[in-house]
Amino acid sequence: MTDPRLFPASLPVLNDMRRTASGREWLEQLPAQVEEFRDRWELRLQAPYHGGSCSWVAPARRADGTAAVLKLTWPHLEARPEGEALKLWAGRGSVLVHEHDPERYALLLERCEPGRQLRAATGLPAEERLLLGAGVLRRLWEAGTETGAGDTGGGADTGTGAGAGTETGTGPGTGTCGGNQVPSVERLSVVAAGWADLAEERIERYDWPAGVDTGLFLLGAGLLRELPCAGGRETVVHGDFNPGNLLTAEREPWLAIDTKPMYGDPAFDPWPLIQQIDDPFGHPDPQRVLARRTALVADATGTDVTRVRAWAVARLVDFLLYHLDGDGDLSDSVRMSEQVRALAEVAEL
Repeated sequence: MTDPRLFPASLPVLNDMRRTASGREWLEQLPAQVEEFRDRWELRLQAPYHGGSCSWVAPARRADGTAAVLKLTWPHLEARPEGEALKLWAGRGSVLVHEHDPERYALLLERCEPGRQLRAATGLPAEERLLLGAGVLRRLWEAGTETGAGDTGGGADTGTGAGAGTETGTGPGTGTCGGNQVPSVERLSVVAAGWADLAEERIERYDWPAGVDTGLFLLGAGLLRELPCAGGRETVVHGDFNPGNLLTAEREPWLAIDTKPMYGDPAFDPWPLIQQIDDPFGHPDPQRVLARRTALVADATGTDVTRVRAWAVARLVDFLLYHLDGDGDLSDSVRMSEQVRALAEVAEL
């Protein structure tokens, strides 16, 4: 019998997944699935973590007493390659995989203890936190180049511009630029092209208030198409490297979790870290802060700062349009377009 403490009514995923038919179907099967993997992997489960919108995640103990985390995810394209990317990284900056059932979207992962998020380390200066994150990113990128000759594959949507849980992309190996990649990880060029299509549709659809420069949004959409094919270096990128996805641990000081991997330009990755370590647009001189932070992270990761900044513009536009599309409230769109303008000027675009 399933322990009711494993499914508290306040658990966000239980509410979020009720919004769609496929989500409701998954929720109906979830208690049985939890029992199945508890027994199959011989786990003692504790109450789940209160985070995430499309996965059930709980601390566990293995039969030998090892601390672990059981993660069961609603089946969708962006979640498919998570286990493969983590196995490729093999603990080099990321959590280890103890067990993996890719067909069932089930993972048993290394537990990060004490598990404090980088975003919560407010006792450290913002730039120090940026450098901590940049160090982990560099390790992931180095490990992510070890894809093996001849690897191809497709299948990941990062759940931002394309909409979380939507199956976008054109299938295995359909990227228009780049070379080898880890199986099941889609090319960044394919995913970003889908985001660009959605961005342009959203720009055209809305009746924008006076003062909104939609040309800045179109600039971002264009960058989403151009940037993936304009770089040289490629690797498996994390895809959602925000400071909430970097946790303190025992094996290493900081480990990355919750990857949304794609294969492409590493300069794609830093923007969520730069933006969310604290709000750069909340400073008296946002452009100075943005210029400093992008330069700092580019230097620490060995990445071209012009590409880091250009990707920042592209990702900010994608993020803003996605969230405007979610709530339909354009009242803040003038301020948002000014944020894009400030960042575009730093990038000299």
